[in-house]
Amino acid sequence: MNEFAVNELLAHEGSMMLLDKIIKFDGQSMVSEVTVRDNGLFGDDKAVPALVGIEYMAQTIAAHGNMMDKIAQRPTYLGFLLGTRAYTSNVDSFLTGSVLTVTVKKIIQEQGLGVFDCKITAPGVLVEAKLNVYLPDSAQNRVLTE
Repeated sequence: MNEFAVNELLAHEGSMMLLDKIIKFDGQSMVSEVTVRDNGLFGDDKAVPALVGIEYMAQTIAAHGNMMDKIAQRPTYLGFLLGTRAYTSNVDSFLTGSVLTVTVKKIIQEQGLGVFDCKITAPGVLVEAKLNVYLPDSAQNRVLTE
């Protein structure tokens, strides 16, 4: 199984790199792990709002797409979060230091548009959403980034 470090899979740097590690993946899904940090970027030293879970999910989707590109020895390109549907959370915030498991599963991807079924779990935590993303192919992305 090919494995890459999270920093090889995401364009994010510094405090915006939210994923800690990739637990497992296949062609349709990925599971990552996030330790909720108290760096002040999204919350305080006690908690981060549960809506930040959308970014945890989006970064896991990006890592999945880039993992698939690297395995296929294709160039990697930026994707875009378009929005979310059906976001539900049984908590208002994630406690600092909590370890969250983020699971994303591709429902559909056609002509760059994708929908992923996403879930964040931890003891006492369940967050679910469907994220809509745009993952352009290399020819489309060259136009967007030049």
